[in-house]
Amino acid sequence: MRNLLRSLVSATLMVGVVLTAHAEGVTGPVRLVTLDPGHFHASLVQKFMYEGVDPSVHVYAPKGDDVLEHMKRIEGFNKRADRPTQWRTEIYTGPDYLQRMLQDRSGNVVVISGNNAQKAQYILSSIDAGFNVLADKPMAITPADLEKLKQAFALAEKKGTLLYDIMTERFEITSILQRELSQRPELFGSLLRGTPTDPAIRKESVHHFSKIVAGAPLKRPQWFFDVHQQGEGLVDVTTHLVDLVQWQAFPEQALQPEDAKVLSAKHSRTPITLEQFSKVTGATAFPDFLKSDVQNGVLNVYANGEFTYRLRDVHALISVKWNFEAPPGGGDTHFSVMRGSKATLMIQQGAAQQFKPVLSIERAKNVTAEAFDAAVKSTIESLQSKYPGVGVRRDGERWTVTVPETYNVGHEAHFAQVTENFLKYLRSGKLPAWEVPNILTKYATLMQAYQLSR
Repeated sequence: MRNLLRSLVSATLMVGVVLTAHAEGVTGPVRLVTLDPGHFHASLVQKFMYEGVDPSVHVYAPKGDDVLEHMKRIEGFNKRADRPTQWRTEIYTGPDYLQRMLQDRSGNVVVISGNNAQKAQYILSSIDAGFNVLADKPMAITPADLEKLKQAFALAEKKGTLLYDIMTERFEITSILQRELSQRPELFGSLLRGTPTDPAIRKESVHHFSKIVAGAPLKRPQWFFDVHQQGEGLVDVTTHLVDLVQWQAFPEQALQPEDAKVLSAKHSRTPITLEQFSKVTGATAFPDFLKSDVQNGVLNVYANGEFTYRLRDVHALISVKWNFEAPPGGGDTHFSVMRGSKATLMIQQGAAQQFKPVLSIERAKNVTAEAFDAAVKSTIESLQSKYPGVGVRRDGERWTVTVPETYNVGHEAHFAQVTENFLKYLRSGKLPAWEVPNILTKYATLMQAYQLSR
């Protein structure tokens, strides 16, 4: 692997023709550039091939384990037996990697997924140079980052390029169906407003530092445990949760930062022993930049957070928790509730659901059982043209939505779905009118929570 990297690094990088997404959109091949791929999400963008995307990818990164681990995953995709990819990679790892990327202009789309301390500046520099950007969450982990993000979007509009964040959870089938059913007044009624203590929407997520990715144990960068580089849990995974609230409660509506008011926020730490840290990073000691967070030999990471906020007139609760590893047979989990005047839509993913997301429909007390059952059946029947095979089964007092296995493609495949969506926008030359204001509203909401938690 290291010999391969050295040979690739020594290759001369050829200057390519840059095709940017102006008003008419990209008409030639899309050419990917990967910048400082410190997070495994960067490789998942390349888990599959795409029509119209050049198989040659240029990587610009500092020397170190991050780029080596990235290349191992790309090699694994190329060599797998089932649907192998055909990516060809050229790598530059000089200390001036960012400046070299901007100078070489070896592609037209920059993929950014790595150390979040630098991400906002990476985005701003790339947009300023005329690249389109596909960025992993979070795009901003501090209020100062948010200001850079605002500048980047303003520049993208001026230059006719696109900046898009990777919101994989919009492609999870139970989240899609929860949104779909919440728009059916005959079943759901109207979304309740809720209160700060009894919100109408709850989104809770549990993640794990130790996990399997692309069939192999994931090696985490040591900086992943530094909230000054990765960001706190309060502004990281919560990006997905706030995005889902906006996407489900106000579908295709442009929101503004003033529409969101954070009412309460708190954060807490996850303890990580040296043995656990070593298991996922390979390090034998905590690095110096983490020493201030180590007490009695245990690293304490501000990975957990919770906040309540009001979006327009709807109250929502957002919560994220990080454990070291999942229980046997388990993985990351998602819990979601949307309360309507006629029904509640709930996604659960615990042991009782065999750690797979399951959507259920519960009757409101003011609705008769007969009317509820009839509404469930007629609504599910009406979904068949759009989601064939989706059904329901009686589960006590509630109905459980049944989903054919073909819809359960898995989290890693969602990165390809997001990328396909981005490519569609790239070729048309524009994002939906509501996307940019809603991205800025999302990050403005997270920064409110970040500041209030202190």
